[in-house]
Amino acid sequence: MSLDSFKCRKTLTVGTKTYHYFSLKVAEKNGLKGISQLPYSMKVLVENLLRFEDGRSVTKADIEGCAEWLVNRGKGGEQEIAFRPARVLMQDFTGVPAVVDLAAMRDAVTKLGGKAESVNPLVPVDLVIDHSVIVDEFGNAKAFKKNVDLEYQRNGERYQFLKWGQGAFKNFSVVPPGTGICHQVNLEYLSQTVWTKKEKYTPKRGKASTVEVAYPDTLVGTDSHTTMINGLAVLGWGVGGIEAEACMLGQPLSMLLPEVIGFKLTGKLKEGVTATDLVLTVTQMLRKKGVVGKFVEFFGSGLNDLTLADRATIGNMAPEYGATCGYFPVDTETLDFLANSNRKTARVALVEKYAKAQGLFRTAKSPD
Repeated sequence: MSLDSFKCRKTLTVGTKTYHYFSLKVAEKNGLKGISQLPYSMKVLVENLLRFEDGRSVTKADIEGCAEWLVNRGKGGEQEIAFRPARVLMQDFTGVPAVVDLAAMRDAVTKLGGKAESVNPLVPVDLVIDHSVIVDEFGNAKAFKKNVDLEYQRNGERYQFLKWGQGAFKNFSVVPPGTGICHQVNLEYLSQTVWTKKEKYTPKRGKASTVEVAYPDTLVGTDSHTTMINGLAVLGWGVGGIEAEACMLGQPLSMLLPEVIGFKLTGKLKEGVTATDLVLTVTQMLRKKGVVGKFVEFFGSGLNDLTLADRATIGNMAPEYGATCGYFPVDTETLDFLANSNRKTARVALVEKYAKAQGLFRTAKSPD
């Protein structure tokens, strides 16, 4: 449980449910001066540190260092933080070995006299099988089903193992082959923009109880184009398999406080201009600027007319322009996409109210 040095743990009621959250506005009043002026992506990092302040991996000084970003803009490159993503996204190339490692850990724990079921991912992990189906059949209505059936026949042992893993491990789910690429599944189904989880909470005065905590949806993925999800206001980027496994087991991701490059968009795309035209132009400009290892955050009146599909396309290209991520803030387009992709109405309402309470919601009148 967080030490909560800035006394910012508060409650938020949405409909009939009440959530706990770490209020950036209250933290600012209690000592983190100026954090309301931080870029949206930086606010997400600050909230993460407030929630995980333990005096060891995250200290009060670490959090105060984030507020000082307004002075040095992250150009010093010396402030190191421990970031804990809300979840981990894996595709089959790196995901299957990770499940093998978990199974091996269970064997080791059993040999030492422990309980095998005590070994589980500590954050939600989604493994999307998206690089497997081969096109043997084509040109007929039954081709898709036949190709998927052949995949199960050829790799039956593999899928039996993964099905066992999904049933044996907590916080672990598998998306079967033939469903879609991991970034599509992540954008259209898995991501929630605001994540929630239940945890035990013991106030200084009163009895312990189970509460539901709301916080920004963040992730790391074992694919460089994980950044596609930045278009849905989900902060995330690609990492190696070892880093992903570490996060999966509850270890923080050590990173330097980033420099954030703002990219201003104005106007709207003319008829006939495609998302490809837009993203290649953006990529060319950012390569010329030099954004390797930096956060890029998009702002300006141009967001008012930019579809979420186009935002996701721009975010997806972050590895091509060299940035860690290409982030878009929450706005009405985000809410519309969540609703249109069949997210629960209660979740969409939570995203809106939480983002507005935290100063994470962008409107046409938001200052640049």
